[in-house]
Amino acid sequence: MSRPSQDTIRDRIEAELADPLKALELDVEAVEITPAGKRRVLRVAVDKDGGVTLDDVAEATREVDRVLEASDVMGEHPYTLEVTSRGVDRPLTLPRHWRRNADRLARVVLTDGSDVVGRIRSSEEDPAGAVTLDVDGSERVVPYAEVSKALVQIEFNRATEETD
Repeated sequence: MSRPSQDTIRDRIEAELADPLKALELDVEAVEITPAGKRRVLRVAVDKDGGVTLDDVAEATREVDRVLEASDVMGEHPYTLEVTSRGVDRPLTLPRHWRRNADRLARVVLTDGSDVVGRIRSSEEDPAGAVTLDVDGSERVVPYAEVSKALVQIEFNRATEETD
């Protein structure tokens, strides 16, 4: 009898959690399983519009635990569950990632190897759509299909526009 691969287990966990977490208005952003001695660590990253609060993480943890206890997906081996928010170090890969990071600075590596840094102004929900960036005061529309990699940039002491 062959054991299922980590990818198969991860995909199955993600599939089992998607609907219960969607009911909490949360999206499953990542599922990672890593060995930790005789145990495994299961990390589930969640996100939602407006950002994830500590209460959201606590509620998600209870729901993930409930779903996994009712399932055999983790097998008999002990594991430690960690539920976290998505984090700014994760790449922008889906239209909802762009939408949730509107007005943030992003570094975008294009499929031609060039890169651009700009503030996310708007984004389309259609995966075949595009994101609009403010690059040095000029608007630049970048189709998602031309994005090789994109990351939010951490800004310290960001200058804010004064309102009169």
